[in-house]
Amino acid sequence: MVSMKDIARQCEVSVATVSKALNNRGDISIETKNRICQIAKEMGYLPNSSARALKTNRTYNLGVLFVDEANSGLTHSYFSHILDSFRLEAEKRGYDITFISRHAGKEVLSYYEHSKYRGVDGVVAACVDFETDEVRELINGNIPVVTIDYVFDNRTCILSDNVYGMAELVTHIIRQGHKKIAYIHGADSSVTRSRLESFFRTMKKYGIGVREEYIREGVYHSPDVSAQLTNELLALQDRPTCIIYPDDFSCIGGINVIEGCGLSIPNDISVAGYDGQRIARVIEPKITTYRQNAAEVGRMAARKLVELIEQPKSALIERVVVRGELVQGKSVLECK
Repeated sequence: MVSMKDIARQCEVSVATVSKALNNRGDISIETKNRICQIAKEMGYLPNSSARALKTNRTYNLGVLFVDEANSGLTHSYFSHILDSFRLEAEKRGYDITFISRHAGKEVLSYYEHSKYRGVDGVVAACVDFETDEVRELINGNIPVVTIDYVFDNRTCILSDNVYGMAELVTHIIRQGHKKIAYIHGADSSVTRSRLESFFRTMKKYGIGVREEYIREGVYHSPDVSAQLTNELLALQDRPTCIIYPDDFSCIGGINVIEGCGLSIPNDISVAGYDGQRIARVIEPKITTYRQNAAEVGRMAARKLVELIEQPKSALIERVVVRGELVQGKSVLECK
């Protein structure tokens, strides 16, 4: 492995001068700095991360807490885009990422303990049950944390505007003439509560009553659960003319059931998803949905977390709200 001494020997300068050049110090000439950096690159020099950590008191490593109940992991149609965007922005700013779990070898640790064990400079909590004691231990610890789609008073949060998104989606469906609108929502969470409140508020705004039997609790990212609940909705004596699903992937389960019953989408019944993932654009009919700006959520999470790490005295605790856009597919037809 190439060392600073090797570079100093090749450049015929002191090790201190090499150090100044590689750390972009301003007390040597630009010509000398450029020459040393070029020779270091040609020699294949890579800075030692452990040495950098000792010097800066940072590991340049960000923890990612991601535990979804559907166990979809990095195939999750929404959070995978957030995490990829987070990773790209973190790398652009000189940071690596490490996933936080409850295991370190054979030891079982809390999320906070594992974050300490890995020595991460900060943590983004992207998908987890935020109301558990373990998560609250992490939130109340001394490690910078940014949350996604969950608000703590003492932590910066990046929020996808679920209230606005659901209002846009329901308004579009109502303007197509639908009044008998069913909503299969995800399991209880702050996101679910925001969307549900927005659904009821928008229906009330247009003077449309919500039938209790049209509201069903499902599971995010689960076509099987959505399929079962769709069967129940279709079996109602006065079935809905449109069904909203918790996400685009879950919507596929409903579509399969509807078509399996010999019904046509959207001629016999309309459907709508949420998230705006690629699957909504590649199936026929293309799904009407609300596209969340997952890329911007991920970018903002990385930016704000790095600010908290690098500017601890001036960085603000913020709630950053990110809006997406309505995508009008072919799965919602005008109801006459």
